[in-house]
Amino acid sequence: MPIKDSYQIINQNYNSNLLILCDHATNRIPKTVSDRGLGLDDSDLKRHIAYDLGAKKTAGLISKNLNATMICTNFSRLVIDPNRSEKDPTLIMQLYDGIIISENINLSQKQIEFRKEKFYKPYHSAIQKFIRNHKKLSDLLYIVSIHSFNPTIKSGGERPWHVGVLWDKDTRLSGLIIEHLSKDSNICIGRNQPYSGTLPGDTLSKHAEKKNIPNVLIEIRNDLILNKTTQIQWARKLSTILRTCVERLILEERYHDGIKN
Repeated sequence: MPIKDSYQIINQNYNSNLLILCDHATNRIPKTVSDRGLGLDDSDLKRHIAYDLGAKKTAGLISKNLNATMICTNFSRLVIDPNRSEKDPTLIMQLYDGIIISENINLSQKQIEFRKEKFYKPYHSAIQKFIRNHKKLSDLLYIVSIHSFNPTIKSGGERPWHVGVLWDKDTRLSGLIIEHLSKDSNICIGRNQPYSGTLPGDTLSKHAEKKNIPNVLIEIRNDLILNKTTQIQWARKLSTILRTCVERLILEERYHDGIKN
């Protein structure tokens, strides 16, 4: 279970056809960036502005259930957001949900490059390396990114969805997941909600869309995964659905390959 300053790899299993990602896994502010938590109070660092609450533990349970590799960050999104293009103006947030990130203001180019080289790039390099090594064994790979979202926001009120399924152009995996989630009438599904899956240069755009790898970003409302019991429940539910969807896609891929040959 390699743990680096930038990322952590859980269950490095190249034989699995599924890769789990968690971009906003922790609220850790490395001392090399700031010894004052970027100027924030501990209470702010425990909020969604610093990381996706419950996402890492839920993703880790999915990884265990499906014997799939999980790669997650080991730094707060406030250090630098790995789910953004390097050209995105929100790559290093200065203001988030009304909170000023004082030590992110007026950064020098040298400070910005340090964060890119020390945290952003190693995380993405780890994902690239996994994909490259997996391809030596199989062309069949599916990438699932696990996030969580706040049930309310200051600018937009309440968010009714229990889970959001996000995609860009590739709907192979997202469509099947929505189909299975829809069988439970008690689940309110956000289709490309609470965010759009189209974000040029984000993690899935970088590693999946451009490489024609089926992918999906799953957002779970964070009040639903704040304790071990509910994390286990959601991980079990999503694991069952993901296993079914991936198995179906593999069968379809092999069927089409058989027709071609």
